[in-house]
Amino acid sequence: MNDSLTQVLINYGPFILLFVAGWFFGSRHERQHLVQLSIEEQALGDITVSSERFYRPTLAAGNEGDLVLGSVVIAQDYFKMIIARILSIFGKNLTTYETLLDRARREAIVRMRTQAKAKGYTHIYGVRLEVTNINQLGSMVEAIAYGTAVMSIDHLSLQAATHTSSAFLSSERSHRAI
Repeated sequence: MNDSLTQVLINYGPFILLFVAGWFFGSRHERQHLVQLSIEEQALGDITVSSERFYRPTLAAGNEGDLVLGSVVIAQDYFKMIIARILSIFGKNLTTYETLLDRARREAIVRMRTQAKAKGYTHIYGVRLEVTNINQLGSMVEAIAYGTAVMSIDHLSLQAATHTSSAFLSSERSHRAI
């Protein structure tokens, strides 16, 4: 009996060990990526993003629109692919793929906003998202976000008002401290 248990561990032990290691490191990487995305989204929160196609904000003088885009390819770890295959047999929601698509969309939008900020734009409108499978297994997806970036006067006046009110609040706090 002891020899059969040893034989099972020798045959299936490496597979189980690799499976658990893949789950651990894949989940850890996904959590780190989601935290990083949240930080970057907050840092780029001053850039307004709108999916309205025909909306046109009040443009700054001499400003024309420019195409900005963000593209990303994200792969799923094998542990989640196996779980998704098992769930698909029973017709369950494939939440493992939902998180993959969510991360890809968010990363593409962050990259698009980063490109707009680097060019000095404050507003992106007409934003479109496209997501496509790269391989037949569905474990890799490419997400592309693109839109028209402009320098908006509305956004600048809102920033100036926010800056003025925050400066006012900080001066009030410093007066109270004295």
